[in-house]
Amino acid sequence: MSNPIFDAILAQGLTKWKTEKQRSVVETSIKMFAEKGYANTSTAEIARAAGVSEGTIFKHFGTKDHLLLSIIVPFVNDFFPVMVKEVLNDTLSENTKTFEQFLRDLLKNRIAFVTENKEIFQVFIKEVIYREELKRELVPYFKKLVPPLFTNIVEQFKESGELIDLPADRILKTLLTLLGGFFVSRFLLMENYIISEDEIEDVVQFVMNGLRKNQTAE
Repeated sequence: MSNPIFDAILAQGLTKWKTEKQRSVVETSIKMFAEKGYANTSTAEIARAAGVSEGTIFKHFGTKDHLLLSIIVPFVNDFFPVMVKEVLNDTLSENTKTFEQFLRDLLKNRIAFVTENKEIFQVFIKEVIYREELKRELVPYFKKLVPPLFTNIVEQFKESGELIDLPADRILKTLLTLLGGFFVSRFLLMENYIISEDEIEDVVQFVMNGLRKNQTAE
């Protein structure tokens, strides 16, 4: 069953907070949730650090859970739909002749985005891992948006003869697992916010070694 609060925030896209107090609460919450975790941060602590009353938080966000959604959902809504547009406009431009180049451009594009939003990314990953109710809200959204786009891309490069002849959904699951692990390990576990060109190339070649069609076998 759909969560009306989730749907309402999702429909807003990238939220533009109307007041200085709202912005202060959101920015403070992001920092504190990233440092201490959602469960270990109280609304009273957020209020003190943001320079507002606890009542102000409840007035604008209702509950602590709603405050968390107000941070995470716009991030997700910005990351994936914007990613779709950028994939189509940038990483799948006329100059993109191979899946390898598409993958390289996509990694650079999303690394830049996560680097700019690393604290929100940390909160997002931690809370999705540990909060089943949040996972239940977000997973259907991922499944609805991400697979259709990337399935079409995979099929396009399979037809061109670059990728191995495996079902697109199997290629997609493997690819998302590998790339998801890369982002989580670098930005969360290792807290490595500077990804070098060599590291990107290593990931690209690792993936392509498994997906590239062996032309000599034909």
